[in-house]
Formats: sequence, structure tokens, C-alpha cells
Amino acid sequence: MLATPERRSRRTRQSTRSGAKLDLRRTIRAARRSGGDASSLVYARRRPRPRRLVFLCDVSGSMEPYTQVFLSLLQGAVAGAQAEAFVFSTRLTRLTRQLSNRNADEALALGAAAARDWAGGTRLAESLQRFIDGHGRRGLARGAVVVVLSDGWAQDAPELVDAQMARLRRLAFRIVWVNPRKAGTDFQPLAGGMAAALPYCDAFVSGHNYAALAEAATAIRAQRSRPARGRGNGRVGQLNRSGKEKHD
Repeated sequence: MLATPERRSRRTRQSTRSGAKLDLRRTIRAARRSGGDASSLVYARRRPRPRRLVFLCDVSGSMEPYTQVFLSLLQGAVAGAQAEAFVFSTRLTRLTRQLSNRNADEALALGAAAARDWAGGTRLAESLQRFIDGHGRRGLARGAVVVVLSDGWAQDAPELVDAQMARLRRLAFRIVWVNPRKAGTDFQPLAGGMAAALPYCDAFVSGHNYAALAEAATAIRAQRSRPARGRGNGRVGQLNRSGKEKHD
């Protein structure tokens, strides 16, 4: 099952004094029950909860060999981990409701029917912008782990992809990019959209088959490896032209 790093929620739970803060409200309530005698102080700490998980999956023509594998991943994440799922080609489509069906075959059929631009071109920057404007800034991307599944072959100008990835980076806790073509022996992340997006990613994995998706799951669980703001500070920003990391 996919899991994300935890964050502290606003809700609290009663705790021992060690590492916790005094819960004045609970202390007062306890004092009232004992006739106003606050002889017992109550402490609390904020409850941990998993971060939201959001998938943005490219279903354009160039991704067609991998679409079935990735949609199966999305269906399992939505049904099992309450993830949010979007697909994009020439437009963005939210498939969370369709993929929440626990019958995998029915869920995938509903998802395919809802995305009318299946196997079309790739409007990466435009799709990112629609996600951020329509969903991300309203809360879906704030503090979330955002997973983009795409080969980065975009029709948009690289500077447009750069601008939208910068916006997404300011919202998300962590960005994981899954590119199935990374598994190729001669792969170089030089495609316009991919090259523009890469400096903003925390992790860059292939996920080209079910076995390789385990690497993606590990990247999703990981903690932040970069500062919250700024460009090119993460480990992925240090990739060399062969697609392999440089080690200092």
C-alpha cells in the first residue's frame, strides 16, 4: 500500500508531559469536575496524519504503452490510500470518483470513458496550470506529495512548463516524477518539458513496470530532500546529462 510522510494536524490528543504542551482547555475542564481544583495538569500533542497524495498521469499518445500500468497504480491508490487522481493529455480530467470503485476493471473502464482526450497530444504546462488554479491552490496540493507520471514530451514551450512547476513546487511538500523512458540505457532527460521540470523534482524514477513501481513507492514515502522554496536545490537538480545523479 502507498504511504506518504506524516504531518502534524491541528487536532490534538492527550499525552504524557514529555515533549507535549499544556492543554489549558482540558485542564480547566478537569478542574471543574473536581470542584475547581486544578491539581492535575493535562498535556496534549498534535496528532500525526499522512500527507495528501495526488497523482497527475499523462495519458497522451506517447505514454500509451504504459497507461494501463499507471492507471492500475492510480486505482489502487485512490481506493486504498484515498489519493486524488488526475489524468491529462490535451486537457486535465479529475478521475478520483471514477477510480474509487474497488472493482479494478469497472474503475478503469469508468476512468477511460471520462477522459475524452485519451492518447492525444501533451499539454503539460496547460494541464499543470489548470490543476494548480482549479484544485492545487484550493488545498489539494498544499503540503501534499504530488506524483507526476509522464515522459515529459510536451507541446508547450519549456519556459511555460518551468513557470508552472515553480508554482507547484511552492505548494507541494514533495514532487515525485515518474518517467518510464528513464529505464532506457541511452536515456537523457533533455526533452523540453522534462528538462524544464526536472530541477523542481525531489525524486526522478522510471516506474516502467510493476517491479519498478516499488522505487516510486519508496520515493513517495520519503521525507523532503530540499528547501521549501527556490529552484534547483534538490538532489534531482544535480542530474548529469546521462540521467544519473552526480555525487559530491
